[in-house]
Amino acid sequence: MTTTPDLATLTGEYTIDPAHTTIGFTARHAMVTNVKGKFLDFSGTLHLDGTAPAKSTATLDVTMDSIDTGSPDRDGHLKSSDFFKTDEFPKMTFRSTSAESLGGDDYRVTGDLTILGTTRPITIDLEFNGAAKDPFGNERVGFEGKAEIKRSEWGLTWNAALETGGVLVSDKIKLNFDISAIKQA
Repeated sequence: MTTTPDLATLTGEYTIDPAHTTIGFTARHAMVTNVKGKFLDFSGTLHLDGTAPAKSTATLDVTMDSIDTGSPDRDGHLKSSDFFKTDEFPKMTFRSTSAESLGGDDYRVTGDLTILGTTRPITIDLEFNGAAKDPFGNERVGFEGKAEIKRSEWGLTWNAALETGGVLVSDKIKLNFDISAIKQA
């Protein structure tokens, strides 16, 4: 891919802006509907290299107690020993190991996702949504991304059988990211 001068000017260190970023997920519930949730407390950094995208990196630290599915009872269950064991494992982390340009505004970031003390690789497909200077003088970049994981690969195996067949919670979890990051001076 030929790098445009505009992309090269984006090279630098960025901090993810939690007020304008969503770290979310979708799980199938009772085999018939999707339950969506997000994490409210997280921090992260990006190192963007507009000239050599493969040199770009990303980190993310998520506070597991900040899970929000719109149901306090469900959130409590997700924080419990059946799922995230947030007393024992308060953080989920992501550390990129590689990045690549797929052409156009599409990128792929591979990295290590740690949940419940288990670290496994995941691949996140990202679309670059653009860059802008906000009214406060901050240089911002935006990315939208998605990935799918099998929660059982991180030891998240709690479930309940349904009388009609199937299970209460899907193994496949869809992750989605809407990221706004501010360039550091």
